[in-house]
Amino acid sequence: MYSFINPQGYNKAVDWWAFGVLVYEMAAGYPPFYADQPIQIYERIVSGKVRYPSHFSPELKDLLKNLLQVDLTKRYGNLKNGVADIKNHKWFQTTDWIATFQRKLEVPFIPPILGPGDASNFDAYDEEPLVIAETDRFEKELEDF
Repeated sequence: MYSFINPQGYNKAVDWWAFGVLVYEMAAGYPPFYADQPIQIYERIVSGKVRYPSHFSPELKDLLKNLLQVDLTKRYGNLKNGVADIKNHKWFQTTDWIATFQRKLEVPFIPPILGPGDASNFDAYDEEPLVIAETDRFEKELEDF
């Protein structure tokens, strides 16, 4: 999303921004940029204004402020030390990165599954019907695709 909003283009800094959005949403239960109207979401993303829930630790807030940094030259993951700035951040101080890489961590929760394709651990929702256009508006643009 950020790369579509920011005309500077896409590079690895966008991935670290997206990682910040993911961490925020996993910790808060909702995204850092939300509003009733898309233009308001756009404005919040571009301004970099983020409200942090009171239960966020100072370490988590600091990590997120550095990942959701609008200025690419100051964003963690995009600095001279690269990913080391993130991996060495205080919020990750108890993370064993070698064990993580080797998949030796003990997971805190394993959901019960009935078999391959079991979706019982996901919320049920009504799917919208698939609408297929009668004309292809982008036939010319996608002819070589």
